[in-house]
Amino acid sequence: MTAAENSTLTLHGIGVSPGRVGGPVARMAPGIEEPAVANLPAGADVDAEAERIAAAALKVKKGLELSAAEAKDEGRTLLETTAQMAADPTLTSSAQALVRDRGITPERAVWEAADSLATMLESLGGYMAERSRDVRDVRDRIVAVLTDAPMPGIPTRPEPFILVAADLAPADTALLDPDKVIGFVTSEGGPTSHTAILARALGIPAIVGTGEEVAKQLIEGEIVLLDGTKGEIFLDPSEEQLRKARELASVVREFHGDGATADGIEVQLLANVGDAEDARKAAAAGAMGIGLFRTEFCFLDQPEEPSVEDQYNSYRPVFEAFPGKKVVVRTLDAGADKPLPFLTDTSEANPALGVRAYRTARRSPEVLEHQLEALAKAAADTDAKVWVMAPMISTPAEAKAFTEKARSYGLDFAGMMIEVPSAAAMADHMFKYADFASVGTNDLTQYVMAADRMLGSLADLNTPWQPAVLRLLKIACDGAAASEKKSPVGVCGEAAADPALAVVLVGLGVASLSMTSRALADVDAVLKSVTREDCKRLADIALACAEAEEARAAVRAELPILEELGL
Repeated sequence: MTAAENSTLTLHGIGVSPGRVGGPVARMAPGIEEPAVANLPAGADVDAEAERIAAAALKVKKGLELSAAEAKDEGRTLLETTAQMAADPTLTSSAQALVRDRGITPERAVWEAADSLATMLESLGGYMAERSRDVRDVRDRIVAVLTDAPMPGIPTRPEPFILVAADLAPADTALLDPDKVIGFVTSEGGPTSHTAILARALGIPAIVGTGEEVAKQLIEGEIVLLDGTKGEIFLDPSEEQLRKARELASVVREFHGDGATADGIEVQLLANVGDAEDARKAAAAGAMGIGLFRTEFCFLDQPEEPSVEDQYNSYRPVFEAFPGKKVVVRTLDAGADKPLPFLTDTSEANPALGVRAYRTARRSPEVLEHQLEALAKAAADTDAKVWVMAPMISTPAEAKAFTEKARSYGLDFAGMMIEVPSAAAMADHMFKYADFASVGTNDLTQYVMAADRMLGSLADLNTPWQPAVLRLLKIACDGAAASEKKSPVGVCGEAAADPALAVVLVGLGVASLSMTSRALADVDAVLKSVTREDCKRLADIALACAEAEEARAAVRAELPILEELGL
């Protein structure tokens, strides 16, 4: 920190989306107020009042669907998911029953029914607890319709601003306009929440998990400087700090598809995508290929399994965006935070440890087989070099079964995700069957640290800078190296988009890094400033540390280019 920065009061949170930006604070308006406990007037038509709830829920659903049609990428998916919640009969039926049984007003009934549902979801933990935020968002929207109140959402201001809120509902985050909301701060949330992931996808500097006491110090209209890389907020910043932030923000770095270290060692810089539009943007951004095609995005809004032909039509344009280049496809990662009505059981007590991802093939093998058939057909009809991998592989036997199944469909290059600690620890055995592996650092960190990645209160544990996670990555890379397979280990989790951590990953033996397209140029700029030996030295420094923040600080101290680039 410079002397100028020391002269201002600095607040701290968890930086989840990089960049520095200065601007006035705009606080999220308070949510819909809790309706009073009130009975219907004497003689009221109870059934008609109950039906108003269904009509209001339908209006909310249609409004969210209209917004989803205009949104892009992950924002569209989040809005579609929230729209499904608005249409969930569990909420509306429970509220209608309260009107009929107790004679209370529809708005009060919706409030009580939603709170009961949200509390139940919170008790389940994991992904289900995360959905409780969606329930309360839908509750507020339905109550707003019933009471003719303004619909809750992002404030409007004539000038660009830094948004401050307790948390942002996925539906709110999906509608953020980066030209208006130039940064945001939330008192709740963690680094792997939907809000954080979407902020990175939109390129909006963001800090989460500050706590209420910090958030209270951010006053409406006052100018602050937000550093989404370091997780720092400067109150009353100097004009020099603001000028520097503007200069850094005005620099547009480009990536030319030539990822490498300073001494010419190639590092494949790839993109994470969910559909054809993502793929085309990634190609335009210079990505050397696709390191993670999240195929579940083709399934999420479907009440039943899509046909082989429908899947083929979703996969083919993604492959066509990268002719002659590598496209790594992850088979359906259903379950936990991505439930599918035709495949997963949302009543599982702990879905993050349940029948999810590749494990769904135990009871519904035909879903995987249909997907492999569609992928093979799309691969045969395009020039992309299609690699296919399964998520949540836990044992060598599973690696063998999946890779043999994939090859039986003509998908010759078959591998696995490393998300479960056992897969990393047993990498030498896994690579007897798998041609390659890609590390999902979000899940791997969650399982290594036994810390639910959806809980903001455990955000300090859920960082891939944890030395325990880095040591497992080293074991995986060493196990893969013994197999002598080409480019065996990549990283496609959020860690790949952190330029400082990217250097460490290369030093551990990672051959490819896959990330949001917006991060490609930054990661490339830092990698081109170091040699392969520098990477190994910095990896050793990180491995020797006892704590995550110690490792992060030690590595960043050896990379002065990060400060120069505003990273």
